[in-house]
Amino acid sequence: MDGWVTMKPLKVLQLLPALDSGGVERGTLEIARALVATGHESVVLSKGGRLVEALQREGSRHITLELGRKSPLTFLHARRLRRLFEAERFDIVHARSRMPAWVAWLAWRGMPLATRPRFVTTVHGMHSVSRYSAIMCAGERVIAVSDTVRDHIRSHYPTTRWPHLADDRITVIPRGIDPAEFPHDYPASTEWLARFHAEFPQLGQRKVLTLPGRLTRLKGHHDFITLVGKLVAEGLDVVGLIVGGEDPKRPGYAREIRARVLAAGLTERIVFTGHRSDMREIYAISDCVLSLSSTPESFGRTVLEPLAMGRPVVGYAHGGVAEILAELFPHGAVAKGDIGAATLRAEAVLKGKTPAVLPNTRFLLERMQRSTLSLYEALAT
Repeated sequence: MDGWVTMKPLKVLQLLPALDSGGVERGTLEIARALVATGHESVVLSKGGRLVEALQREGSRHITLELGRKSPLTFLHARRLRRLFEAERFDIVHARSRMPAWVAWLAWRGMPLATRPRFVTTVHGMHSVSRYSAIMCAGERVIAVSDTVRDHIRSHYPTTRWPHLADDRITVIPRGIDPAEFPHDYPASTEWLARFHAEFPQLGQRKVLTLPGRLTRLKGHHDFITLVGKLVAEGLDVVGLIVGGEDPKRPGYAREIRARVLAAGLTERIVFTGHRSDMREIYAISDCVLSLSSTPESFGRTVLEPLAMGRPVVGYAHGGVAEILAELFPHGAVAKGDIGAATLRAEAVLKGKTPAVLPNTRFLLERMQRSTLSLYEALAT
């Protein structure tokens, strides 16, 4: 991290259930990478997973211990964890998930004040409100990944009942992306375009609307089908891409939305791509990206990524999505569930009747890394 000024080297432990995939895992690796790059010692504890190799290759150490299983037996690891804290003498222990946070807190609170590490938690999502979830607010510093998450904490864990949760303990550190990974005005290569059009010939020369997200009921696929159908009925030459894998636990939903497309006569206008690892290229060919989730998201990475590339997004303005749209493309924000307004905004985008997307200066990976490490350093002094 060029130009970073750091204090004495810190030894930081991050805890999470596993290192397979997902936003929590991504954030863990991003902070681990920043710690190593700035001369700190980075350690991650989880049950393991496919990302362990990358973590270690980038200079962090991994400790294998399963703390994510929701069972009373998991609490038995608290004594083992306390011994680990005592032996390793971590400066910071950072818990990113509820069950590991409980075990870490039990281990931590029994240590002498003079020798125990500082305890940090990150609230990555709007968990169900319960005593079990409240552990994520037990950190000496609590990181919220968005204003939405901070407001959720304040609403459901008021200081009248949780006096330790004064505002000075909650820090909003938004997630961020690397502009090099999603560059502005990125052009898909000729070779990629040829392969993609061969795989999905329905695209032709049509305007492309994209709905990214796994095939789960919360992501708004039915609203997307309605929206595409309305635009086609108005004579617009469009194709809709539904980009995301099926949920193996709910195969019936995937069949349901495919049947809806068939019944609406939109099989040539709506394409199911399945899971893709080339989202940057798909965003690059999208004329408009949609975000139609029925429940508020804690952040909204699939909104930020295309916006960072200069691609307009029309979305239901709630949760973290509302924050990102307000910052980068206010014209794309519509009320939750208002399909009519979303259709009109998407049509305006396709016809070039909207302002340009604003530059992303807030939701940056390096800014998130700097803010997190600054919090560690301030807490450890």
